[in-house]
Amino acid sequence: MSQFLLVLVSGVAGGAVYGLIGLGLVIIYRATDVVNFAMASLATLGLYVAVSLRDRGVATVLGVLAAITITVVAGLLVRETVIRPLGQGQLFSALVLTMGVSLVAESAAGSIWGDQPKAFPSLVEGTVRWSGAALPAQSLLTIAVAAVAMALVGYLFGRTTLGSAMRAVAESADTARVVGLGAQRLARIAWALGLGLAALGACLYAPRAGLVPTMLSAPLFRAFAGIFLGGLTSMYGAVIGGLTVGVLDNLAANYVDASLRDTFVFSFTVLVLLVRPQGMFGTRTFQRV
Repeated sequence: MSQFLLVLVSGVAGGAVYGLIGLGLVIIYRATDVVNFAMASLATLGLYVAVSLRDRGVATVLGVLAAITITVVAGLLVRETVIRPLGQGQLFSALVLTMGVSLVAESAAGSIWGDQPKAFPSLVEGTVRWSGAALPAQSLLTIAVAAVAMALVGYLFGRTTLGSAMRAVAESADTARVVGLGAQRLARIAWALGLGLAALGACLYAPRAGLVPTMLSAPLFRAFAGIFLGGLTSMYGAVIGGLTVGVLDNLAANYVDASLRDTFVFSFTVLVLLVRPQGMFGTRTFQRV
């Protein structure tokens, strides 16, 4: 039982990271109809800066804040210079461009900091004893921080005027513009929020995975699995889908075969989508043909 508890907590911690990345993806997609593949690579650049600052004696917490800030600024620059000139409705073109930006960011990280793995410091050390299991304090912190961040996002969109305006833009940018909402300003806020959540998830994930230019490739695709599992346009679905993927991934790695963990997760996702194509929390849409 103690081993199962350890596996479960580790899975929830991983799922919390996938949920944060997935939530950031959904917020950006709903606001601007852009699937931002570059999000993970930009967050990785921020992590490298944080490690460089740590090597110069800067506190880890300040390095994490710097990583989040750099990710947000770089992402907004990408939007203004690469994505926004495309105009509305260019979903495929924007998708390809963000993939290209991702490759450029990974190449830049490798050229500047090298391809050898680097250690990223844990925010907390040690373990916590619970029910006979020694639970890593970093995993518990990951769960707590992700829960607080998700709760704040839920409050923002559910209880504030800004959140209501962002939801209005997500439903119809043209309608929001007619009633006087600044669609571009709200889109920038959505991008900043989504990128910040992804960077936070990256900072929580890096201590357990080590830092290489492509370290967030696997979490990004697992976050996508969580998004499709929960529902492409549902923020709650992105969180619950990410948590589900994290738990299933860890259970498969420990009790089935570590080499089949992704096969297990994506097979489960495909089975759910066959039964419910819109995902667990998505809304089915109908189109007249």
